Amino acid sequence: MFKTVSNIWKVEDLRRRILFTLFILLIYRVGSFIPVPNIDKTMLEAANNQENLFGLLNTFSGGALFQFSIFALSIFPYITASIIVQLLSMDVIPKFAEWAKEGENGKRKLAQITRYGTIVLALIQAFATSIGFHNQFNIVIDAGFTTYAMIAIVLTAGTAFLMWLGEQITERGIGNGISIIIFAGIVASIPGHIRTLYASEFLDNADNLFLSILKVVAILIAVIAILVGVIFVQQGVRKIPVQYAKRVVGRKMYGGQSTHIPLKVNGAGVIPVIFAISLLYFPRTIAQFWQGKAWANWIIEHLDYVQPLGMVLYVILIIAFTFFYTFVQINPVQMADQMKKNGGYIPGIRPGKPTSTFITRVLSRITLSGALFLALISLLPVAFGALAGLPQSVQLGGTSLLIVIGVALDTMKQIETQLIKRHYKGFINK
Repeated sequence: MFKTVSNIWKVEDLRRRILFTLFILLIYRVGSFIPVPNIDKTMLEAANNQENLFGLLNTFSGGALFQFSIFALSIFPYITASIIVQLLSMDVIPKFAEWAKEGENGKRKLAQITRYGTIVLALIQAFATSIGFHNQFNIVIDAGFTTYAMIAIVLTAGTAFLMWLGEQITERGIGNGISIIIFAGIVASIPGHIRTLYASEFLDNADNLFLSILKVVAILIAVIAILVGVIFVQQGVRKIPVQYAKRVVGRKMYGGQSTHIPLKVNGAGVIPVIFAISLLYFPRTIAQFWQGKAWANWIIEHLDYVQPLGMVLYVILIIAFTFFYTFVQINPVQMADQMKKNGGYIPGIRPGKPTSTFITRVLSRITLSGALFLALISLLPVAFGALAGLPQSVQLGGTSLLIVIGVALDTMKQIETQLIKRHYKGFINK
């Protein structure tokens, strides 16, 4: 491992990318502590002691939400806008569908639409969040439209800046920028959760020290089991054999070799979980505008993923987005056409439509397994909270670990690829 780290710093391009990513993350963490103007810090501290609202989003933002900093909204408006644009690109809006098929030029146009959508959604969520927090914790000084507008503009600017930082990481750094920012927020919140767990189990429960030790050990074992399970599923691949027929071009013979199509059990990675939590909390954010009304209170209370209805919707959204994102990335019809054009076929399966049908059937089966696993892992924090009696502010378990492990594996694979290109051994290939 130490030799691998040494090899990383020997590659100038890779070293520059990693340092650039760390610099961007430093900017992100500094911004997480810059408060929004016209916020009562005393009331905000009281709100921090009642982390019963949007606790998971606070974890994802690295504590920025409950500090009400300029990055309080985190990157979630961008994720929601991305979901909407991708859905509209599925032949809902013909122009979007046309751009989606144009390659890089079309992707740039859709990315620009996503940015505009992010600003609009961030502005709406900023108003809703500031009004909702003030209604619950009375944190806004001189509350009024002008004050709310100023706070909303600052929060929207923070989200726009985070979106730009994420794009810079993707382009000039290492890994997917948006995922890296969420990863950094979760990792930054871990020390606070450890302190809260220590205080609740050892300081406030000193009389039952032995039971507290047993509970902490059981939690550590469960976390390790989740970590192993996530890595096992993330690395799981179904290999479909492919044979290429021999063909003669001029005096040379091409083809004749055997290869395979690697279909990952969880080809969508952590994106479905991020999409699901963003979409689930969006109605709650909007309902903050009308907090106090019966229907708004119902939405805020029941669309929480720890409540039965919210839990069911959360699982459905995860499964739906897993299938959606997997089939967006892997098009069986296009894959079958490419194989047919290059003289490839799956042994025992006729080229063309039978091949696409076979790939679709296999991909659907393994994607269902991956989706159910994602849903199960994501709901583990609820089980931990109920069985272990953990504080609500400690968001322990599946969702956070899933994102952290998934992003870490993807980033590690990118570093691995860069090292292999330059004939260095990486973390995986020993």
